[in-house]
Amino acid sequence: MSVPRHTSAALGALSSQAQLQAIANDLLVPLLVGGGLVVFGALVAGAVGGLHRWYAQTQVPDGLSVLAGISVVALGLNTKTALGDAMVNQDGPLLEGPVVFNVGTFLAATVVAFLAGRAGDRIARSVFDDAPDARDIVRAVGRQITVMLPDTVDDIPDHDPVAPETRARLEGASFGFPRGLTVEELRSRLVDRLRDDYEVGHVDVDLAPDGTVEYLALGGRAAGIGPTLPPGHAAVAVRADPATGASAGDLVQVWDPPERVVTGELRGVSEDVATLALDDADAAAVDGETSYRLVTLPAEARVDREFAALFRAAEETLAVVTVSEGSPLVGQSVGTLAATVVAVRRADGGVTTLPEPATTVAGGETLYAVGRPDALRRLETNDGVQVAATPSEN
Repeated sequence: MSVPRHTSAALGALSSQAQLQAIANDLLVPLLVGGGLVVFGALVAGAVGGLHRWYAQTQVPDGLSVLAGISVVALGLNTKTALGDAMVNQDGPLLEGPVVFNVGTFLAATVVAFLAGRAGDRIARSVFDDAPDARDIVRAVGRQITVMLPDTVDDIPDHDPVAPETRARLEGASFGFPRGLTVEELRSRLVDRLRDDYEVGHVDVDLAPDGTVEYLALGGRAAGIGPTLPPGHAAVAVRADPATGASAGDLVQVWDPPERVVTGELRGVSEDVATLALDDADAAAVDGETSYRLVTLPAEARVDREFAALFRAAEETLAVVTVSEGSPLVGQSVGTLAATVVAVRRADGGVTTLPEPATTVAGGETLYAVGRPDALRRLETNDGVQVAATPSEN
């Protein structure tokens, strides 16, 4: 029995449609599965990038975000089983459908995870850097914090002024710092930059929450000749014959036989000329014509010199504040002040060293305070009197 020609054509068309539908189903399902795994891996990689930025405050390593993303894809594909089945089947071609599908999915997941990790880091950086938190992160605009110095820089009282050329270079200058710093961290970095790169001795600076410089004053070393020769002392060159073993730093007596003239500290020797550190009152007792004899005293630890040298190199300095009767400081405990009080001279003349934090301040007392220049300035503002910075050696 023959089949009509139009019926045969219809059956052929239905068979072709069924084959196309089956091929489409075979391709669509794997593509949907692979695409879903790639998207899920990208979400995981982006989350890793964001968490790393939040926790470590740095950009996530690309390898870490990619590893996190493709690990999710590997678990979803059950790669070990799929590749194992394909390799055991020796009758078919090596590159069967599951192998090609898995490799292609891995390649796509690697690229997408790389991009997702970078995107997660960027999103987290914008969120965490711009949101105010307890650490008082500087509210900067852009990729870095730009600090502009004022056009006029003040001098710290009772300190040597900075060199005019240094002042000219710093007035109106700008410095760049990375984002994510707190106000205190930014201040510390700015002070270090000025001290290290421009050889500024002391920096008194106030910063606003957005990194703007509200006040800036600079100073060299505290007044005095040399880092361990404070005011009230003098360096004097005399003709003398020091002992063979005498060296700089030794305590010596200066004799004009048969009388002892002064006692000082040997700072240097050049042939028959010795340089001595003396009190101002003793310096007038020697002259450059007389030939003296020097007697070296027994060696002793010079803790004061070591302390002075270390303190002069530190950011902190020493100041003396006389508290008036109507000062806001009266009645406050020394532990609550802006600077550290190391000694208190009472109105009756007695001195208390290293007072307890609970010690209250009374009118007529003199406070010896150690702190950064800005802390000492705030102490001056609270008291309304002149804060006289004194050398750290006294």
